[in-house]
Amino acid sequence: MARSRNTEALSPLDGRYAAKLEGLSRLCGEGALARYRALVECRYLAALCATPGVRARRLTAAEKKLLERLPQLSEADVLKIIELEERGSGPIPATRHDVKAVEYFIKARLHRSSLRDLAELVHFALTSEDVNNISYALMLRDCLRTQLLPALEELLAALDALAARHAAAPLLARTHGQPAVPTTFGKEFRVFHARLARQVRQLKALSICAKLNGASGNYNAHAAAYPGVNWEKFSREFVESFDGLEFNPVTTQIEPHDTYAELFDNLRRANTVLLAFCQDMWRYISAGLVRQRAVAGEVGSSTMPQKVNPIHFENAEGNLGLANAQLGFFSAKLPVSRLQRDLSDSTVERNFGAAFGHSLAAYKSILSGLSRVSPDEAAAAAELEAHPEVLAEGIQTILRREGEHGPYELLSKFTRGRAVTADGMRQFIYGLELKRTVKAELSRLSPLNYTGLAARIAKRR
Repeated sequence: MARSRNTEALSPLDGRYAAKLEGLSRLCGEGALARYRALVECRYLAALCATPGVRARRLTAAEKKLLERLPQLSEADVLKIIELEERGSGPIPATRHDVKAVEYFIKARLHRSSLRDLAELVHFALTSEDVNNISYALMLRDCLRTQLLPALEELLAALDALAARHAAAPLLARTHGQPAVPTTFGKEFRVFHARLARQVRQLKALSICAKLNGASGNYNAHAAAYPGVNWEKFSREFVESFDGLEFNPVTTQIEPHDTYAELFDNLRRANTVLLAFCQDMWRYISAGLVRQRAVAGEVGSSTMPQKVNPIHFENAEGNLGLANAQLGFFSAKLPVSRLQRDLSDSTVERNFGAAFGHSLAAYKSILSGLSRVSPDEAAAAAELEAHPEVLAEGIQTILRREGEHGPYELLSKFTRGRAVTADGMRQFIYGLELKRTVKAELSRLSPLNYTGLAARIAKRR
């Protein structure tokens, strides 16, 4: 039975594409943000308790376990936090503040445990951005590591396999849309593999900066309450206890999000490579150089029953464009904040999942498209043989080697803007005043073998 679809979803990410994006939704939704915030608050509380001079009694093993389990919020817990924010609960008034609601939720849980004496150390000396910037950094890290990078690695593997399989299959290259010197299918696939691999390497090497230094970045409350503690050392160790996060020691109230922008720009470059690939695949399919396997029961056109449309590459192109528009906005917007902080970043950060969702939907569409296409090597060979003029470059270059006068001009006059046949090209060659060995060398040139080092390049990894 087909999974029911949310027919009233505002975005297709939560409707049409929801089944493809379940893993991402669990990392970017309201519940995920609440869990990340609870994790930061509880880890911070544990770190405070381990700091000499802050609390006399150290946590027991059972108490440490309690703090480790507390951020594992159930759906009911998340709804309780939302209730605390919107309506309050019992003696707790509505906070109208999502981070404060998480704080009150944790305090209420601690009051029912042996840690009730620690309740006022929850969110101690922090501003909401201390919690939020670490939470969003963890969200970005996890989305990248568990969702986006694995999908990009799958794409790299698919491109690598295509490049190796079709390394020597000749293909007419086109520059400015016009027939140019030959290449191979494998070489063209390898180009996109190499470009994407570079962006993936950079994404893997990225670290995301975070801070924990109070309302204006100066540890004012921390230092006032416990002047004997080295708060800069504490903050660095706390932030860097989260794998993949880098401590930013100099900030205002807001971590400036420069590393967020680096991530978004890097992802946007990867998406741009894939968008170009989708457009090239569309052109190859349109020209009959790449064939699509028809899938039983799938309709290609509502009126033309014969059609097998390149829907997966078209879908990916659209989703990549949407993702890049958002990623570009994030990169331009988030590093800019008035004075110590304005709140406009908060609204924007809630949309990270949308950009990632459109990206991931595109990656999965490309993978689906690649699973049902194959180069038509016979059609490509026939197209090449119909364009013997593409040998003009090789012929005039060999003539240059032989010291002939004006070979470029000679070949231009013979080929430019004219229909050239294979027989005509042979007659041209044998009409030249050349050594017999050079004429034989030129006559061995063919649009099918004039591919240079393309096959070797295609096999590079």
